[in-house]
Amino acid sequence: MMSNTREDFIQTENGLTAAMIFAAGLGTRLKPWTDHRPKALALVNGKPLLQRNIEYLQRFGIVNLVINVHHFAGQVIDFLKRHHYFNCNITVSHEKEEPLETGGGLKKAAWFLRQHNPFFVINADILTNLDINTMLQFHRRHKPLVTLAVTNRKASRSFLFNNHDQLCGWRNNVSGQERISIPAAGNISKAFSGIHIIDPAIFELITEEGKFSLVDLYLRLSQHHSIMGYDHSGDVLIDVGKPEAIEQAERYFH
Repeated sequence: MMSNTREDFIQTENGLTAAMIFAAGLGTRLKPWTDHRPKALALVNGKPLLQRNIEYLQRFGIVNLVINVHHFAGQVIDFLKRHHYFNCNITVSHEKEEPLETGGGLKKAAWFLRQHNPFFVINADILTNLDINTMLQFHRRHKPLVTLAVTNRKASRSFLFNNHDQLCGWRNNVSGQERISIPAAGNISKAFSGIHIIDPAIFELITEEGKFSLVDLYLRLSQHHSIMGYDHSGDVLIDVGKPEAIEQAERYFH
């Protein structure tokens, strides 16, 4: 594996130096394919999702990456080795006992991420043409603890925001269940894109242990800290979690 000493970190012009790719999930929606393979290596026009996201980040000058693994972790590690880590500084965060979900996975990788301000996070099964630089400009202008990429598409679950784009709740659009963190009139429902820009100050605020979701963490922190939504409706965004989504993705990503 490539070294990751402090001297190796590259300061990019846009100010983002590092990213985390969540790739530890079991990929149950992609069964039976994931019965024998990790979701992150699912192919879109012959190229694995993980490779597509590494190359996406590279286009914005982000080459310091931590990737969490669990399900068929060895296949992911072998894939990275075969491709010489795509000429990036890649560290693997191996969740050996069980997948720690998004919150636990982020916390486990804190040692790598906390020296970068801010850092980018994306799910391995998300494909998008979102302009990271424009999202970063929003983050730098408003200075929230976290910026969440969202769109106005229909989804089974949504984050709720007030008129100032501040996170104030969460809704299950199927069951109608709501979790309100800040009372607000006229909550605006937007679907989360699985993409974040995070200030490393978040690590001093995490009290949760083990396996936990970033959704739960964000709802707790939003009561006292600024967590904002960045609307990128109109961009291509595909959650490649189901076989039919792969067909859709292949129309956009060649």
